[in-house]
Amino acid sequence: MTNEELQALNVDKSVDARGTACPGPLLAAKKAIGEINSGQIMEVLSADEGTRKDIPKWAAKKGHEYLGTVEDSGYFKIYMKKG
Repeated sequence: MTNEELQALNVDKSVDARGTACPGPLLAAKKAIGEINSGQIMEVLSADEGTRKDIPKWAAKKGHEYLGTVEDSGYFKIYMKKG
């Protein structure tokens, strides 16, 4: 998906983990994914560089769909759809 498509997504759950370092954002995502239904979209906000790799790997491992990452001013918005 393009950055424009990602930013236009209707997000069902947003997780703001910008104040935490690895593995904080991943742990927050793991907790939050249980709060949404299959097919819903979650966004994870993180300033930790490692999260860009950790979330997609975890999503694939757990059967969720990684949609993409948008770089914002000093942090990342990582989008995924619950499997």
